[in-house]
Amino acid sequence: MADKLNQTQNFLKGIIKENPIFVMLLGMCPTLGVTSSAFNGFGMGVATLFVLLMSNIVVSLVKSQIPSKVRIPAFIIIIASFVTIVEMVLEAFVPFLYEQLGIFIPLIVVNCLILGRAEAFASKNNLFSSILDALGMGLGFVLALTVLGATREILGSGSLFGMKFVPENANTFILFILPPGAFIALAYLTVLFNKITIKTT
Repeated sequence: MADKLNQTQNFLKGIIKENPIFVMLLGMCPTLGVTSSAFNGFGMGVATLFVLLMSNIVVSLVKSQIPSKVRIPAFIIIIASFVTIVEMVLEAFVPFLYEQLGIFIPLIVVNCLILGRAEAFASKNNLFSSILDALGMGLGFVLALTVLGATREILGSGSLFGMKFVPENANTFILFILPPGAFIALAYLTVLFNKITIKTT
C-alpha cells in the first residue's frame, strides 16, 4: 500500500507540487517562444513529453552500462536521438505545427527538464518509477504550455485552438500574442497556480 502511495506521489509531483513551468520554472525558452496559441503549446508539450518518456526509459535501462565520466554526453545523445524522431514525424505528418514550432523542436535536446530528469531521476531509479516520473513531469509540462497558450490566444485573438468566438471587429489585447504578453501571462498564471496549489495541499 505504501509503495502504491509513493508511486502515485511520484506521478503527481510533476503535475502539481513540482510542475516544471509554474513551480520549477524550467524550459522557459519553448514556454515563452511557442505559446502564442493553445495548439502550439499543446504540440510542443506533447513533443517534449514523448522525448522525456523515451529518454527516461532508455537511461533507466542502460544506466549501469554508461561510465560516469561520459554520463552527461551519453544522455544528450539519447535525448537527441528521440528529438530527431519527433522532428521527422512532425515534418512528415503535421507540417503546419512543424513550421510553427521551428527552431524550438531541435532545442528540446537542451531542455533542462529532460536532461535534469535523466540525471536526477532515471539514472538512479528503476524502469517503472522512471516511466511514472516522465509521465508526471511531461503531463505537467503539457498542461502548463497548453494553459499558457490558451490564455494568450483567448486574450490576444479571441479564439481557442483556432476557433473564433468573438466578432472579427471586437477589441482584443493583441499584446498577449506578442513576446511581452508571454511574460505577463506566465507571471499571472504562475501566481494563480501556486495560490491554488498552496490552498489545496
